Amino acid sequence: MTGGLRANIVSSRGGRSALRTSPIPPRVAGNQGSKQSLHPENQLQCLISSRVAGGFGLSHHFTHACMRTTPGQIMHAWGTVKAQWPEARSGNSGKGQESTALVPAIMTFGDSSVDVGNNNYLPTLFKANYPPYGRDFTTHRPTGRFSNGKLATDFTAETLGFTSFAPAYLSPEASGKNLLIGANFASAAAGFDEKAALAKHAIPLSKQLQYFREYKGKLGRVAGANKSASIIKDSIYLLGAGTADFLQNYYVNPRLNKVYTADQYGLSLVGSFTRFVKDLYGLGARKLGVTSLPPLGCLPAAITLFGFHKPGCVSGINADVQKFNKRIDSASKALQKQLPGLKIVIFDIYKPLYDIVNSTSNYGFKEARRGCCKTGRVGATVFLCNPTTLAAGTCSNATEYVFWDGVHPSEAANQAIADALIFQGIGLIG
Repeated sequence: MTGGLRANIVSSRGGRSALRTSPIPPRVAGNQGSKQSLHPENQLQCLISSRVAGGFGLSHHFTHACMRTTPGQIMHAWGTVKAQWPEARSGNSGKGQESTALVPAIMTFGDSSVDVGNNNYLPTLFKANYPPYGRDFTTHRPTGRFSNGKLATDFTAETLGFTSFAPAYLSPEASGKNLLIGANFASAAAGFDEKAALAKHAIPLSKQLQYFREYKGKLGRVAGANKSASIIKDSIYLLGAGTADFLQNYYVNPRLNKVYTADQYGLSLVGSFTRFVKDLYGLGARKLGVTSLPPLGCLPAAITLFGFHKPGCVSGINADVQKFNKRIDSASKALQKQLPGLKIVIFDIYKPLYDIVNSTSNYGFKEARRGCCKTGRVGATVFLCNPTTLAAGTCSNATEYVFWDGVHPSEAANQAIADALIFQGIGLIG
């Protein structure tokens, strides 16, 4: 989304997150003495908010908010709706998912940042199917998500009006009518580097696309040709990848980092990204949201491996990340010009997470350099929770921690990130 809106998360007394927005473009003035109309960007904010609220019978909260001229008032109304969603959902139990969601389905590709359990079915070290993962999820059990609870994409799905999450494609749940709301093809340790993904027994992006082709066939048998075609065309597609390529491959692999600069390696990844988007477009995708890389130098694993006991983030790694993010942004703009009807939005997660890490207390957190669960110091153990230290090595209150393990945010941080990005994706709706 273009313009000046930038949402930051501030912690409220109840431990919930509220949104605070920085200045946006000037509003359009109406006739003297009449109500002022909102700048088009604010009107879009109200559109998505009121449509979501309307799905739960809460649109009255926006009757006046959408006539106001300050983004803070709009966001207050948005927070009111979010706070009442659980009650609204329970009161609308007779409504089907299609009556509330703003898009028919969500298709997700990428790495551990968006994997909801595909790696549970693979012979790989990179799994999250054991405690303490999932401790604070709705089921209080490990699901394969690399967090204590929900991922940022889970919160995004809820914001769009979904009352359940698209299943991991390799799971038994990915069948029948469950396919109508989409599927998740992501795999921890996957990325734009196909060889690296295969070496870690993850599902490379090319294979994720093969699974999507297979999914389309299954969807057609469940929904029929016309409805399935509509679902494929109007769905939102999410891609989150690149972290594993750098943090679990390039920086720890002398055969790469002694031969190529990070920028050279990044160029090859951008080429893979471009090919992936073109292939996905060829399969019918038209609305694609791509997450930027987070500030990798601020992740606990990076600090452990490359921080050398210095305060703050690893600045060299973050500089590499910012260069890569600019290249992905440029490639996305070029693809949007080349491919008719394609909408691409880059979700900038770098800034909100960087701000949280470097102003921890301002966002209601206490710890940003260590994960809530105890990790190891070598190999894959640097990145993941250590299952052998469950009792002694896991914090009691994950809401105080920005990170859950060595790489992945806690549920509280995931919610903060999702809230900060909510309006960036408005262009993908409708």
